[in-house]
Amino acid sequence: MRLLAIVPLVVRVYIALRSAFAFAWEGRGTPAPFDPPRSLVVTAFYRYVRNPMYVGAVLTVIGETTLFGSVVAGLEYAFVFATGSLLFVLFYEEPALRRKFGAEYEEYCRHVPRFIPRVTPGWPVSKA
Repeated sequence: MRLLAIVPLVVRVYIALRSAFAFAWEGRGTPAPFDPPRSLVVTAFYRYVRNPMYVGAVLTVIGETTLFGSVVAGLEYAFVFATGSLLFVLFYEEPALRRKFGAEYEEYCRHVPRFIPRVTPGWPVSKA
């Protein structure tokens, strides 16, 4: 079972690296608040879910819980992390992105879910 813990941890590393590269190349910035992207990032995992790094962080919690065998502590940690992440996204990140990117961000939000990834890309929107 502990060997299975490696799967979500490796996926988490890939999500983090791919998302950070998207911020650098497409957004011309970083995920850090002191150097935010100058363009709205809507490629890579951001086509499926608006917050792939948080999704990846939950995978880390799942992997760590499996690795160290403490399911109850892992669920408590996941709940606290998810609640904190949700509050941060709702009260800081999304309002900041709405101010910065306006209608473009609103359109993106209509097609790409906040935390539960889509099976098919929600962006770019098909005009067919």
